Amino acid sequence: MSLFTVTDYDKKVYEEQLRDYLPNKIIDIHTHVWKGAPKPQNPNTPKRTVTWPSLVAAENKIEDIMEAYKLYFPDKEVTPLIFASKVRDLETCYERNAYISHAAKVSGYPALYYSHPLQTADEVEREIFRNGFLGIKSYLSLSPAYIPGKEVRILDFFPPHQLEMINRNGLMVMLHIPRDARFRDPVNIAQIRYICETYPNIRLVIAHVGRAYCQCDVGDAFEQLKDYTDLYYDFTANTSAYVFERLLENVSPDKILFGSDEPIVRMRMRRIEENNTYINLVPPGLYGDPSQDPHLREVSEEEGKKLTFFMYEEILAMKEATTKLGLGADVVEKLFYSNAKKLLDELQSKVRA
Repeated sequence: MSLFTVTDYDKKVYEEQLRDYLPNKIIDIHTHVWKGAPKPQNPNTPKRTVTWPSLVAAENKIEDIMEAYKLYFPDKEVTPLIFASKVRDLETCYERNAYISHAAKVSGYPALYYSHPLQTADEVEREIFRNGFLGIKSYLSLSPAYIPGKEVRILDFFPPHQLEMINRNGLMVMLHIPRDARFRDPVNIAQIRYICETYPNIRLVIAHVGRAYCQCDVGDAFEQLKDYTDLYYDFTANTSAYVFERLLENVSPDKILFGSDEPIVRMRMRRIEENNTYINLVPPGLYGDPSQDPHLREVSEEEGKKLTFFMYEEILAMKEATTKLGLGADVVEKLFYSNAKKLLDELQSKVRA
């Protein structure tokens, strides 16, 4: 049985709107691969994440992601940058990274190490060079439990001792910023600037366009960060054509990277903005009780039949933005392939030296 169903409507969207827009080779810079459902979370652990992404896939083995790309893009060659997910403590950090190391070896895909802030720089560096990881990814939920979720800072889960090591080696940091105000948050902006100035050799990727999923999330972030021309941005799991336009207007097209957040982009959905937040419109009954997450809302059964993959919705939004700005196939090829290829080639030369 297929990993997931591709409907006639999905095929129509791909064939009529996406196939000729996309280059023949694609690099997906932001994907999660893991084996086995996560262990139950300690009820005393502070809740710092939304619920809806966990409703799409209980696991995403390396074989699954390979199959997924054949279903999404049957005539394209797709290479993902893979890293772990569902990391809740040091134990699962080690388990998930061990599987990523295995997955990278059997697939040939590039990978990042999922770091925990309690790890020493020496330990993280040893694991990077032992396994050929190209840098690190971490998450705000690994910050010390005593820090209120709304007050988590970037340096709470990417501590300076780890950043110093990554800077020394010139490797990547994949940054999912914290805090309710997202990309416009002054603490986030201040710490991004601090990292750029203190650790200039880090290849810093701002994931999800700084989690700017709605128009209000951008603020003046691009203006404040305009001098840091080595910053990269991925537009992972984002469907805001407005945000993409601002990104393309303010950032060199050489520094923008396609990412999906696979497997959550298997979700059938369409995203709207409402009261300065995002709502994922989903088919009735497909993801359980929508009241479990304020970002979910069911539509009618008829409307649900016209909902395609989150993956396609993201790319359609970028197509809208590039078309509106008059950007041609050369720029699209950079966004979806050659920018990432150049970056990954640079990083691989460092860990294999």
